[in-house]
Amino acid sequence: MRKPYSPQGLIFAIALSIALHPGSSAAATDGAEQGLPPKSDVLQALDAHPSVTAANARTNAARAEAHVLASGPHEFTLTTSYLRRTVHDSSGAGNGRFDEFEAQITRPIRLPGKAGLDRQIGAQGVMYSQNMAEDSLHQAALRLAQGWWDWLGAVQEAAVDRQAAANYEALLVSVQRRVALRDASALDEAQVLAALDSTRAQSERSHGREAVARARLSAQFPKLALPGPVPDVPEPQLPPGGLAPLHDKILGRSHELAAAEALARQSDAQAERARRERTGDPSFGIRLFSEKGGMEKGAGVLFSIPFGGGYRSALADRASAQANAAQADLQAVRLNMQETADADLVEAETFFTAWQRARDSREAQMNALQKIRRGRQLGEISLADVLLAERQVHEACRAEAMARTDAMRALTRIRIDSHELWIGDDEADTTTPSTGG
Repeated sequence: MRKPYSPQGLIFAIALSIALHPGSSAAATDGAEQGLPPKSDVLQALDAHPSVTAANARTNAARAEAHVLASGPHEFTLTTSYLRRTVHDSSGAGNGRFDEFEAQITRPIRLPGKAGLDRQIGAQGVMYSQNMAEDSLHQAALRLAQGWWDWLGAVQEAAVDRQAAANYEALLVSVQRRVALRDASALDEAQVLAALDSTRAQSERSHGREAVARARLSAQFPKLALPGPVPDVPEPQLPPGGLAPLHDKILGRSHELAAAEALARQSDAQAERARRERTGDPSFGIRLFSEKGGMEKGAGVLFSIPFGGGYRSALADRASAQANAAQADLQAVRLNMQETADADLVEAETFFTAWQRARDSREAQMNALQKIRRGRQLGEISLADVLLAERQVHEACRAEAMARTDAMRALTRIRIDSHELWIGDDEADTTTPSTGG
């Protein structure tokens, strides 16, 4: 009868380590939350992202456009002429040469109500651009969080796989020693070697995913300093007030929705402005002239007004249709935001529950492995059963790590969408703009 087999360095060790010390290296430092980079580093990386820089530049352009609209397109126009006239009588003899000149200055005047609409159009344009800039920051934060958890999750899976391979290597050494002592068969060695090769292949794949995730994160956010010792993915925790308040804040703090509302108001003002433009702006001016060398002088007042036709009516119709489209787009954005809020809530709740189930499954597999090990020591369990239990614990550890990452990703997303993380707003709803006059 062979001696009781007691494999060393089982996957149970890595499972027990994760269970007792989840996220042990993810302690918050320098203002960082557990498992996340410091907020100062995040904000620096977000501000440096090209999409945020471009959105801020568009806001500056909108401010300049608002100034243009407030000033109006009408300016003074000076028109002058000079000519030299020669006068002949009927006999052909010249009566003289005369210097003559004319000067007139005119300026169109915006009719009442148009200037106010122009200012309102400019103000809503600034409001739209500001909210779109905030939304660009929001989208960049989501992209950073996605890349961050992709990387940390890949690191976590790679660590589990590397440890599993190391455990099988120790197990192979132990079996080979027993084969040499004829306490184990060559089949036992082959079984362990096959398990080791499979785990090594999985470890290589997970290591590759880790490298790809890190490369993508660094490429998108080169200003984000990645930590040397990579933090573990911490155990997810629900916020003190639950997830429902975050769901409501997504709807109340949406910059995308505020931008759509500003754009709709701007389109309404543009449509009204186009309707008023059917009546053209009059021009007023004065005219001075001198003829026959100053023998004839005069001054007068100029007035002109364009008559609206089919062109101006078509412009008004186009602006009205665009305003209707903006209102429809606003309704679509509201539906999208409701969808986002509902999906974030369901996703966070589902993934949190899934992680709890994966954690319970891992603990159950660990308990089963302990019993199988005791049975193996008593000579009642074969090595194949032990290898099967080890593989199941390994898979349970990987499943728990993946579920933990998914849950943290979902919780981070709903916190970003509700502006409770990195891009937090005041408690009051600051995205509702005031109507410009």
